[in-house]
Amino acid sequence: MSDRPHITELRVRYAETDQMGVVYHANYLVWCEVGRTEYIRAAGTPYAQLERDGVALAVVDVSMRCHAPARYDDLVRIETTLTEVRSRTLTFDYVVAHAGTGQRIVSARTVLASLDRDGRITAVPPVLRARLQQA
Repeated sequence: MSDRPHITELRVRYAETDQMGVVYHANYLVWCEVGRTEYIRAAGTPYAQLERDGVALAVVDVSMRCHAPARYDDLVRIETTLTEVRSRTLTFDYVVAHAGTGQRIVSARTVLASLDRDGRITAVPPVLRARLQQA
């Protein structure tokens, strides 16, 4: 596995903020999902293809720490790193930062379990495991 994160940038949309113009906290988890799916795509397997192949990755654990607020129209950078590949789970770490200043906004971690078509936990497919470990 590479220690180099995959970078995704996005601009904070008005709908993602509260009446004070600050990003509502649940949106950071959505941004983590954006970073994670782009990481998987960059590794050579779009998530939609995983689903067509009968594989789903379900979040089974999440943690998030807020360091500073993001505000409407800020450009943010999501740094996504795959930190652990186990037989049935993948662990991703995220840093969401202000793209211009580098100020850390959120750090987060998700653990995803590999599921088969019937929703049962199963081994991470060997092809996906290999692609992610080489990314």
